[in-house]
Formats: sequence, structure tokens, C-alpha cells
Amino acid sequence: MSVRPAWEMRESGAGVTSWFDVRLSFTDGARVDLLAVLSDTALSIEDVRAEPPLSLDDLAVVAEWIEEPLSEVCGNRLGAGGGTGRDGPARRARPAWPRGAEGRLLAAQEYRAAQQEGVDPVLAVMDATGHSRREALRLIAGARDAGLLAPRHIRR
Repeated sequence: MSVRPAWEMRESGAGVTSWFDVRLSFTDGARVDLLAVLSDTALSIEDVRAEPPLSLDDLAVVAEWIEEPLSEVCGNRLGAGGGTGRDGPARRARPAWPRGAEGRLLAAQEYRAAQQEGVDPVLAVMDATGHSRREALRLIAGARDAGLLAPRHIRR
């Protein structure tokens, strides 16, 4: 495994954003190349390319594969907000989001508030929950099914 700093951008008052090229090479010849982005104390993966392609299960754990090497390269920037110590970087901090009816109600409230402000309601739910787009859409659909949001298509 190799981790190389790719580039870094400093913004006035906004901190530093750093990009890292990460390559995982396996003994069977498989290879995963990715671009990881560290902004303040949040770590995200921007691009993943794998040969052969990764299964969904493997893609879900790729962050765990790169945790330790990235923490060595990034130093204490990853642990500044989460206090991870020796265990590697903090996972992306996600707010506690309730499950079930309460979670659907909160998602519906976020969705409607974003609509009123004129911003993308799906992104607002993603930001509030910390979930991926797919999970946010699933939560919104659940809120629609529960009658908390208007139907997507009005039947004639």
C-alpha cells in the first residue's frame, strides 16, 4: 500500500484541504487506486478505481483498508476532532439519527425546510443524517410512504 500527498489547497479562513493518492496492491494482482480528501477533520473518498472491479461489500470497507496508512501520512489532522489516538483516523462524524418513525419525521422536516429555502432537499437530508444519497432517498421515500411528505407524482 502506498499513500502520496497529491496536492493541497489553503483558503483564507477556511483551513486546508489536502488530496492523497492511495494505491492498494494485492498479492493476486488486484489493485485499487483512490483519491482521498482531507478537509479540516473530515475524510472522504472522491474517486475509486479498481482492477478487477470491487464488489459492493468490498467497496463498503475500502475506508477501513486505508485508515491506518492515511493516519500515518495525515498526522494529527484526522484525530483533532475525534480523538482517535492509535486506532487511526476518525470516521466521518455522523450526527445521531433516530430510526423508525421519528427518523422519518425528522427527515420530512429537513426536506420541507430545504424546499422552503430553495435548496436541494435531498442534499439537506444527506447533510442532516450523514447518510449517502441512496440512504437519504430511501429515508425520504419512507417519509412519503408514511404520509409525512406529499407523493412524488400526483395521480390523476
